[in-house]
Amino acid sequence: MNLWQQEWPAPAKLNLFLHVVGRRPDGYHLLQTVFRFLDYGDSLNFTSRDDDRIVLATPLTDVAEAQNLTVRAAYCLQQAAGVRRGVEIRLNKRLPLGGGLGGGSSDAATVLLALNRLWAVRMSSAELQKLGLTLGADVPIFIHGHAAFAEGVGEHFVDVNLPPAWYLVLIPPVAVPTAEIFSAPGLRRDTPPIKAVDWQPGMGGNDMEEVACKRYPVIAEHLAWLGQFGQARMSGSGACVFVEFNTAAAAHAAFAALPEGKRGFVARGLDRNPALEGV
Repeated sequence: MNLWQQEWPAPAKLNLFLHVVGRRPDGYHLLQTVFRFLDYGDSLNFTSRDDDRIVLATPLTDVAEAQNLTVRAAYCLQQAAGVRRGVEIRLNKRLPLGGGLGGGSSDAATVLLALNRLWAVRMSSAELQKLGLTLGADVPIFIHGHAAFAEGVGEHFVDVNLPPAWYLVLIPPVAVPTAEIFSAPGLRRDTPPIKAVDWQPGMGGNDMEEVACKRYPVIAEHLAWLGQFGQARMSGSGACVFVEFNTAAAAHAAFAALPEGKRGFVARGLDRNPALEGV
């Protein structure tokens, strides 16, 4: 297939746990987490332009085009590599803003991965990850492309192979600004670190969950409903919450019991970012 005709996936991620273990002198928080991708997310299409403009054909209502991570990612690569070609980007948005599923970061990573190939830039994964980190702390994991135990501000990875699992993810009707949770006085910032080799599935919690639930009680309501099926957790800084199942049938059965007015989806866990298949 002509790569310009290809649809490029931008999957959601879950934080299977998320601990804040300290803070750097510059104010950035030191984290430990395990990232896992889902077979559900956004997708992007790219059309070559004769000029050097970056055009978003599908602007988001609540995000200015100059602040949209897809546009910023394209400009970053264009400038870093000295590319004189432009592109039109069509973003098919399914993931919620402020949901903790990494939607914007995944979109940005897919832009970097796709245009690195489409523009024949040939940057290495490490170079793209470094560029991606300037856009957001979650961008590098999508470029790295494998489920991983992550440390630092979320950019140092140890790959993990996780057992098959399906997830019921609920989308509370609220967008949570990441900066608001990180700046909250009540956020725990001294959870004892663990070693990557010691982590096992099911270990840990989400240090941001308590703060997010206090500020947005609807998140706590969704967690409480999910709790009947197992250990429910929040992803990232919120608002989305999830619970894990061993089979697709069990996940879909729980989804079928979802009360009217609650939104969500069922997705299979992935160890590899499908956006890398076209790279």
